[in-house]
Amino acid sequence: MSFEEVKKYIEENKEKDNSLKEYLQGFNAYTVEGVQKFIVDNKEATSWLDSEKDKHLNKGIDTFKSNNLQKLIDEKVKELYPTADPKDQELKKLQSEIENIKRESSRKELTNKALKVVTEKKLPVSLVEYFIGADEESTLKNLETFEKTFTSSVTSLVDEKLKSSSYTPAGDDKNKGNADPFLEGLGL
Repeated sequence: MSFEEVKKYIEENKEKDNSLKEYLQGFNAYTVEGVQKFIVDNKEATSWLDSEKDKHLNKGIDTFKSNNLQKLIDEKVKELYPTADPKDQELKKLQSEIENIKRESSRKELTNKALKVVTEKKLPVSLVEYFIGADEESTLKNLETFEKTFTSSVTSLVDEKLKSSSYTPAGDDKNKGNADPFLEGLGL
């Protein structure tokens, strides 16, 4: 029997044949609600459905990975680390060089200004490099602080040296025995 013949037989005999009628009624149980009830009530059916869902989900994830993931990764990498045009890179390099030249020029000007100030104030020239600031104002302020510190240090050292090596002349008192023996011999 072909499918068409079976179909024709069922149509002609569905009302007459009780066994065929009962058989066809069994197919009515396969509604969405009936399938859901069957799956909830039957643990084997639940397990089978879960494994089918997992297979489908894994297949979907694999498809997503193969079709879209690399593109998304590349876009994110490009966003985080944009590739610059060679012209832009060259421009940045030149701008950096210009900034370095400006800083060096400014430093030379500040050094020359500082050397002039140090020479006028008779401070040690060899220490000038340590007091160069970011601009002329800070450099002059650093030199002023250095001058005050250096001057006070030199003054205290000179005072200390003078106090420790000062000569006290002998007095007129001959009884103290502090007179020079040569001078005593002369009667002086």
